[in-house]
Order: sequence, then structure tokens, then C-alpha cells
Amino acid sequence: MRAQLLPLDGGAPIEITKDLLVVGRKEDCDVCLEHKSVSKMHCVIVKTDGLLLIRDLGSTNGTRVNGTRVRRAALLPNDQLSIAHYKFRVYLGPDAVEEVHAEEHTQHLNSYEVADLLRQTRGRPEKDDDSDDSDKDGGELMHRNQLPDVYPEEPAGPS
Repeated sequence: MRAQLLPLDGGAPIEITKDLLVVGRKEDCDVCLEHKSVSKMHCVIVKTDGLLLIRDLGSTNGTRVNGTRVRRAALLPNDQLSIAHYKFRVYLGPDAVEEVHAEEHTQHLNSYEVADLLRQTRGRPEKDDDSDDSDKDGGELMHRNQLPDVYPEEPAGPS
């Protein structure tokens, strides 16, 4: 699995090649972000099969995933990761980029063909064309990353 942190400001991507990376301002860190807003040892990124995990190490300016300050979280593809004032997009993908030949094209499917393919993979019988294609039996839906350890919302104090 290839894992990268792609800077939103357009800088060079950070390739995550090790199973455990320490991110911080210290020269000893695997990923050194030289800015006073980054703690000396800011966070740890762990690479597992198909997943990145992040753990904040008690940093001053925090670690955020999709705008929410976290102590620890799972990083999914296209999540936005903020380490202090640095912002990255998470890329997770295959190790090698597959070549696409000119004669290979994407097959276009309409919504009925997609629904039939999904039913086949789930082992369900095909429905009549007149029936409603909505999934009413509570089938598996994809959900956005639910971060278990988030900082609670701070109540708005008097200004």
C-alpha cells in the first residue's frame, strides 16, 4: 500500500514508507516540520494494512482530522490532516501506478446496470424493472470516518 501526505499548499508530498513515523520539529523526527507552531514531538503516524492511524503526542497546537481536533484517529483516503498550521490530504492507494493502454476504456453503466451488479455481488435475486431500486432492507452503507477520541466542544464563553 502506498501512503502519502499531500500538502494542500502544493509542496512536495511526504511519502510514508515506514510502519511508524514520528512527526515534529526536532531533527530526530522521521518527518521534520520546521515551524514554531509544530511541537518538538507532535504526533505519530502508524501504517498498517490499508489504513493509517495517527496519535497526537500532547502537542500544543493540536492535530486535526477533517477540522476536528483529535487525540487519535484512523486516516482514510482524502481525509484532511492538519498538524499545527500544516495541512495535508491523505492519499492511500496501490504500490505501483497501473498503466492504462489507449485501447482500454472505462465501461459506462447506467444506474440499473450498477444496481444489478450490486445485487449480484450481494447474492440477491434481480428485481423487476417496475420495482423501486432503493435499498430499503438496511443494506450496508458507507459511512464517513467516525473519530472515537475527539476533543469535546468548548462552550462559548462571554466575549
